[in-house]
Amino acid sequence: MPSFDTSPTLSVWRMLLALAVVFVLLATTGWTTLRSHRTPGQTRDQALTAWAHDRIGHRALPDPAAPARTVAAFFAAIGPAQAARLADAHPLVVGNLNGAPVHLRYRANRLSLSRALATERDRVDDPRLSADGRLQARRLAHRFASLMRPERQILAFDPTGTGRVAEVLGDLERARRVSVIVPGVDTNLLTFQRTARRYSAPVGMADSLYAAERRAAPGTRTAVIAWADYTAPVGVGIEAAIGRLAESGAVRLLDLTAALPGDARVTLFCHSYGSVLCGVAAPRLPARVTDVVVAGSPGMRVEHAAELGTPARVWAMRDADDWIADVPHMELGGVGHGADPVAPEFGARLLSAAGAKGHTGYFEPGTGSLENLAAVGVGAYGRVTCAVAGSGDRDAAADGPAEGAGGSASGDDSACLRGISGARVS
Repeated sequence: MPSFDTSPTLSVWRMLLALAVVFVLLATTGWTTLRSHRTPGQTRDQALTAWAHDRIGHRALPDPAAPARTVAAFFAAIGPAQAARLADAHPLVVGNLNGAPVHLRYRANRLSLSRALATERDRVDDPRLSADGRLQARRLAHRFASLMRPERQILAFDPTGTGRVAEVLGDLERARRVSVIVPGVDTNLLTFQRTARRYSAPVGMADSLYAAERRAAPGTRTAVIAWADYTAPVGVGIEAAIGRLAESGAVRLLDLTAALPGDARVTLFCHSYGSVLCGVAAPRLPARVTDVVVAGSPGMRVEHAAELGTPARVWAMRDADDWIADVPHMELGGVGHGADPVAPEFGARLLSAAGAKGHTGYFEPGTGSLENLAAVGVGAYGRVTCAVAGSGDRDAAADGPAEGAGGSASGDDSACLRGISGARVS
């Protein structure tokens, strides 16, 4: 009988080799394209300096890093007229200030967008710019004009670097259920929405989910946030393989969830690298976050769902054609993001991703994956279709046990609903 070297050293080298092969393949297929653009108009640092030197009478303005409740108390004390003055004088600060009234942030961000649009329109005709520079200015001008449409509610906007932005669908202040979409790599101002492959971008994901949630629970007041308010990795390179940007993004996500108005229940929908960010944030999520759903996840930087340290229910789905299954689910020396969330031993509740078709198809209208996401978002757990452990995107009830990336099938299509009060399985 042949013998095999199963030493830890050999295992480490095999994992490193697998990771290196994946990165080479991704790099040679165009995933590591670099993109950047300059900051139009006033920078955030300049805006913060101006804010720090302003006053309301003798009252200093709150530290932008102060807890949301402190900021909310400040705006309640100064009244609507003074609040509007601050929004008009410091739109880049107020528009991104957790704890400021939501309607005031919308107002401030519309003003910031107007200024950014004027800057880019001037740059379009600047003869000193290269052809590529003018093209980029036109693309930014188009994006800013689109974000300024009257019906759009921009909760956050910062044009610094590749830019950050968040948009609300629905009435956030009156919602009983709030869904937050946390996207992955290559998310920035220019990719916030797309015409082609619409539902692979945050705005398209949010539009699709919002419509599906309203169908799933017509009597429930819902709101969906397309949240691209963090600096995401550019392409699937080294930044996507480590946790640095997820850690800084997690701080911003925690600030958002702490600042949401009212007492609505919150669900996080974390796609691709966004699931890494959600994993980092999980131990500190407020109690109002009842569900965390990951789709196409490279890992959550833990080996088991219980290690996330959150009372929120953890759900996972992956389509059988999603290339993320080929990325090594491991962590070694800070590289990689840990265990596969759809593996049975991870311990997540497995959702069917039927019809999703690939890494960016989970929010496509008409798919079983979208209907499952919407059902979790509105708390209609009886409508959820579980996946058999190990079946990839298979609908357990329809397809039965199968082999796949997650291991052996359990044959129990209701396993993901166990322990949920009031859940029904048809």
